[in-house]
Formats: sequence, structure tokens, C-alpha cells
Amino acid sequence: MPSVAFHTLGCKVNHYETEAIWQLFQGDGYERKEFEQAADVYVINTCTVTNTGDKKSRQVIRRAIRKNPDAVICVTGCYAQTSPAEIMAIPGVDIVVGTQDRSKMLQYIAQYKEERLPINGVSNIMKARVYEELDVPSFTDRTRASLKIQEGCNNFCTFCIIPWARGLLRSRDSKEVVHQAQQLVDAGYKEIVLTGIHTAGYGEDLKDYNFAMLLSELDEKVDGLKRLRISSIEASQITDEVIEVMDRSDKIVPHLHIPLQSGSNTVLQRMRRKYTMELFAERITKLKKALPGLAITSDVIVGFPGETEKEFMETYNFIRDHKFSELHVFPYSKRTGTPAARMDDQIPEDIKNERVHRLIELSDQLAKEYASGYEGEVVEVIPEEAYKEEAGTGLYVGYTPNYLKVRFPANEEMIGKQVLVKIERAGYPYSDGQFVKVIEDQSSKQIVNL
Repeated sequence: MPSVAFHTLGCKVNHYETEAIWQLFQGDGYERKEFEQAADVYVINTCTVTNTGDKKSRQVIRRAIRKNPDAVICVTGCYAQTSPAEIMAIPGVDIVVGTQDRSKMLQYIAQYKEERLPINGVSNIMKARVYEELDVPSFTDRTRASLKIQEGCNNFCTFCIIPWARGLLRSRDSKEVVHQAQQLVDAGYKEIVLTGIHTAGYGEDLKDYNFAMLLSELDEKVDGLKRLRISSIEASQITDEVIEVMDRSDKIVPHLHIPLQSGSNTVLQRMRRKYTMELFAERITKLKKALPGLAITSDVIVGFPGETEKEFMETYNFIRDHKFSELHVFPYSKRTGTPAARMDDQIPEDIKNERVHRLIELSDQLAKEYASGYEGEVVEVIPEEAYKEEAGTGLYVGYTPNYLKVRFPANEEMIGKQVLVKIERAGYPYSDGQFVKVIEDQSSKQIVNL
């Protein structure tokens, strides 16, 4: 039986696509090996969001070639799409496929075995207009399933290379989305995370159909689904219609990841983002009214070219005043090929790092404040895995619908089930709780909505 091993770099979408590629290999009779083991085929799914992503991708490719020089080495993903020639130049790489045509990989392997000539299967992504169906009926992860609903992005922010790696926005057929969501629930998943390159841009390329309608369909038609999470949504995409669907749904979780990137209008203009701070504030206020207790997490880029102390403080104060519940803070890093990399006024590393630390401290403080509101409450948690930092404690970790990370005594059987837990000590990164009981599926009416 031939064997295949995978290594995935980068985002949730890449992880989703690796699972989809594995389905193709599995259907062709392959067994899956760990990446560190010897395998007949290695598939490296690459990332190109930063220059470091490229470098890491090259290191992993070389590691696979060293592991088994006779193996077929396939490289796919975003770095493969933007720089196929760079990858083909690495001695030992046999097949390069970009972010399209992944279904041809097995055919390319057969062709390579026959002809023994390297194959560049990268096509012009800017011409792609149709969503490439890649089905994932189940995941290696047992508790949460990702469901990819769209591909590509039309925004062309000045710091970002992704439209060149993923092409323009294209939405998946809504019937396919609903069908696959049902498949995942039937496979035992309680929570589905909608994911994509520009997830809530779903429907912008469709006639008379939008993201709110898709949410509504998933909410009403998928039998047995307990939690629906949106991996990321832009402020400009939070329409009144989307808020209404969230308001009436008991499946869409009260947690949204809304990328801010900067809280200063002047920086947002230089980034070519599609909103102002006034719009962002107005949307958050409206959301919090519709969804009391809503947790809002966000991404922030610190030290974008030309960012003054005043602009940084606008960001800091906006985050503090609007009480985000957690931040992912990134120091700006130059991405070759983007307009921002060519801008004057690049910020020195020491200033970037000092600002990053200030924001991380604020994020920790806000996360603790948000969690403290749930001390003494009974919440619903889906345990995901044993608590790794202290093995053998009998503690497990899982998330509440509003994304609090809870650590509590449980057992292996409870993984992937909905359980009630009383939070005894709220904190960050973990809140500590006491197990109350497992929620029976039939009586989902007992579910405590946070």
C-alpha cells in the first residue's frame, strides 16, 4: 500500500485543504504516515503571507527531501502559487500545484512516475472564476469541523499578498455548503467553523444571494447542528441582515473575530482597508445590543509604515474603549511584492516591539475582564483535548460558545460532547471550572445559552 505524509503551514484554510487532499489520496488506496516517518509521497502545503512563511516552507520542503530522497515531493498552497519557479529550483522537488487544480495531484504523480520529469501544474489564479469543490466529510480533529465556503479576495490591502496567491473572490454553491454541513454533523461534529480567505465576502459574486442568507439556511436546514462559528468577518460585511440572523439564531455562537488591523483612520487609508473607525464602532455597538455578552476578538498590525505614536494611541484607546475580548497582535513585516513594502517611513523594530508589548498587555487585561463576567456561572463547553501542560491531572480543555477556554476535570469519553461546567475561577488564558453534567442530545432545550 503506497503511503503519503503531509505538512501544512499557515492558516485554517490550508489545514482544511490538506484534509481535502488527504481524502483524494485515501480514495486512491494510500495510507497516511506522520511527516517525520518515511513515506512514498510528501505533500507540503505552503504559506506565503509573510517572507518568513516562504522561508519556513522552503525548510520543510528540504526536510522531506532529506527524509526520503526517493519519495515523490509535491508542493502546493500559496507560496507554490506565487513563486513556482523558486520552488522548482529546489533540487528534489517533483510536482508543484498552486491553490487551484489540487484534484489533479494524483494524475501528476502517475505522470511523474512514468516520465521522471518535474511537473509545474500552476495555472494563472487571476483567471479562476469558479470555486473548486474539495470535499471534506470528516476531520482528524474530533471536535470542531471547518467548512470552507469561499475562496479568494478582492480587497488588495497594501500589506497583503493573498489576492495574488488565491485569486479573486469566488463563492461555493450554497447547496454544497448546506449538504457538507449536514455530512459533518452526521459524522458527529457538534460545532462547524465557517472558513475562507475572506469568509463573509461570501455571495459578493452571486446573484440574489448573500452571506446572511447562507447563515440563515445553515441555521434552519442543518439537522442536529449545535454551534455555528464564523472564523472571521470584516466590519463592512456586518450588515443589518447578518445581525438579524445572528439575533434570532440559537446556533450562531456569540463570538465574532472582526479584524481591526488599525484603530486609526489615517493608517486604515494607507492600508487601503474598506471601513472607518466610525463605521467599526457603530457596527460593534449594534452587534452588542443584538447579542448581549458577545465576545469580539481581533487582529491588529502594529508599526505599519508611517505609524506615529498618536496613530498607535488611537488604536490602543479604541480597543480599550470597545472592550475587545482578545487580540492577535502582529508587528508589521514587509511582504515583498506589496505596496506597503515599498513605502517610506518604515518603523524601526524596537519601536514596533515596544508597541506590540503594550497592546499584548492590554489584550491580557481585557481578556481577564471579559472572563470575570462568567465567574460562578454554569456554561456549556465542548471538551477538545486533555490539558497538556500538566499531564495526568485528569483535566481537559474546551471552549464555551463565546470562546472562553475552560479547564476542568473530565474524561476521554466526554471529548466532542456538550457538557455543563461551572466556572469557579475566571482567568486568562484559562478559566477553571467544575464539571456539572453531560447535556443529552434529545433534551437540547437544557442548553444554557451564554
